[in-house]
Amino acid sequence: MPELAARSHLEAISTVVDSALHALPGGWDDLDAMTVTRGPGLAGCLLVGTLYAEGAALARGLPLCGVSHMAGHVYSAWLADPSLEPPYLALVVSGGHTECVLLREHGVAERLGGTRDDAAGEAFDKVARLIGLPYPGGPAVERAARAGDATRFPLPVTRIPGGFSFSGLKTAVRYTVRDLPDAERTETGVPRDGQTVSDLAASFQQAAIAQLVAGLEEALERTEAERIAVVGGVAANGALRDAVRAHFAPLEVTVPPLSLCTDNAAMIGAAGWHRLRLRGPDPPGIVVDPSLEEYA
Repeated sequence: MPELAARSHLEAISTVVDSALHALPGGWDDLDAMTVTRGPGLAGCLLVGTLYAEGAALARGLPLCGVSHMAGHVYSAWLADPSLEPPYLALVVSGGHTECVLLREHGVAERLGGTRDDAAGEAFDKVARLIGLPYPGGPAVERAARAGDATRFPLPVTRIPGGFSFSGLKTAVRYTVRDLPDAERTETGVPRDGQTVSDLAASFQQAAIAQLVAGLEEALERTEAERIAVVGGVAANGALRDAVRAHFAPLEVTVPPLSLCTDNAAMIGAAGWHRLRLRGPDPPGIVVDPSLEEYA
């Protein structure tokens, strides 16, 4: 509910910022600049963040710039490996996004393709619900899949040139669960047997990862990049991390640590550092853009 989300942001933002500043001996006095996400996202939440940042920057006399949340994910790989320099190909895979982005140089990025429907993380959440696992679905599916047989339920690996699609895979899981014998489903329609849940999780995870790897390989062929990064919340999935490293073994592959995969302020700071260095601070009145398509 966007309105409630914005109110919660407003209530929490000062506490969160103060907590983050505890890492600096001088607190606010140790800051050289500020950066803030201006999109994409919920308009109300973006407004809370940008207005707070503008007020704080004005009060402290700090330069300020607005950056894209997606640029933050792309630069999370640079945080994980400061020697990583463009050009590099990033697979941005999260709850709201599944896209291949080529960072040609600092400040210049090209979106090569993305999902046509559900994002991979969204599909993990929806499939988790279908098979009776808790939210967030990504970690729950990964845990269940460790004890599963990925060959028990053959699921489709969708391939769309220049993009991704997870709605068909999600629907295939729905039908697979629906077609289980009545005695094997609970009153709420989820599998009753724990092994069946694990097998479905493993089958889904394998198909989803196969599509991500194939899409990344196609983007790699188009760009001939020599460095690859896998970033975003779904990059925390151990099976995906292992699959990418194994498949693209001859190349330089960077996957951030788990703390930098999910949404975090450090990645926004990294994107802002590069933007300030290249373009300088923004003028007063940062404009939020809920549909912002910017990757550097």
